[in-house]
Amino acid sequence: MENQIEIFKVLANETRLDMLKWLKDPMNHFDKTTAHLAKNISEKGGVCVGDIQEKANMSQSTVSHYLTMMQRVGLLESERHGKWTYYRRNDERIQEIAEFIKKEL
Repeated sequence: MENQIEIFKVLANETRLDMLKWLKDPMNHFDKTTAHLAKNISEKGGVCVGDIQEKANMSQSTVSHYLTMMQRVGLLESERHGKWTYYRRNDERIQEIAEFIKKEL
């Protein structure tokens, strides 16, 4: 597994961990129907960055930086629709990390 140190740096922040938890079950963590990417637009779904920002109660620039960090190491995927960006977990990558921890650490 590449980027091990970077992955663990990203995971070493409580807010970024919270974001991953929220995106694991977005229907329970984001109650506004506008927060979710409609299934007819994308079968994969996603949550609008603005709604993640609102839930995190942090500045837009900080939340965007955190989301970019998580995306760079493969924990998140994003999809842009017009002026809105929607994020979702990359569960395949998260499973790879879990397997790495189980086998190597």
